Amino acid sequence: MRATPALSPLRRAFEESADLFAYSRELMVLASAGDADAMWLLSLVHDYCAGYAADPVGYAQDTRVIERLGLSGGAAMLSARQRVQQRCARFVPQDGFSLPMIVNQRTQAARAGSLAAEAALLAMERPLEDGDDYRRDLVQRVLDSGDPFAFVAIAPAMGSAGGAHRDTLGEVSGSELSEIAWRIASCRLGMDCSPEGSMMTNYCVNGGICSQDETQDFSSFARDAGIPRQGEDNVEEMVGTLLSRTGVEG
Repeated sequence: MRATPALSPLRRAFEESADLFAYSRELMVLASAGDADAMWLLSLVHDYCAGYAADPVGYAQDTRVIERLGLSGGAAMLSARQRVQQRCARFVPQDGFSLPMIVNQRTQAARAGSLAAEAALLAMERPLEDGDDYRRDLVQRVLDSGDPFAFVAIAPAMGSAGGAHRDTLGEVSGSELSEIAWRIASCRLGMDCSPEGSMMTNYCVNGGICSQDETQDFSSFARDAGIPRQGEDNVEEMVGTLLSRTGVEG
């Protein structure tokens, strides 16, 4: 078994940077020079900040409304929205963070060699290629890579949406629990699944699914909110199956 690879400084900065505008400018220089990982990370920044950048004033107003309402469970949503607002503060509507723009970025990144971008395109139902052989090969390449970003990127394709392709996507696919298993596996491989990480933030801000306990990481949150008690052992078995296929110590 090989050790879990450390995330590169450039990847760590996606989670750690307090100013994603400045970070995106660094990525743009690298991406223009053909760096596939920088292209992929730039698409993540744009995806993360799209909701704020589309209407910064409206976003801030909605955040203040949530604060005034004092709803049960609203503290986590407020914290997550404020985090996005602070990190994305210098983006504006003119930046044009649309879905077609993000798809185009990921297509370019995938063609330049980013496995995570290629996996994301499959999850967005815009794969680089069609056909069962391609899907089967891509899943295998993600597993072989042990890349936590690729695991997160492909996870939505492994959920209920992948039920029709379970024969080609593999045994850990086709259900909501399968998607959770891929995400938990990414945590074991080094993804930032902390309470303030992008995964938890996106679940809360974009999906409206927020933890009632602001100290929970994704794995503990998923067990509380997304996994039926009788399914917990099943998910853990799926995670073990995925990690065993990577050859990485989880």
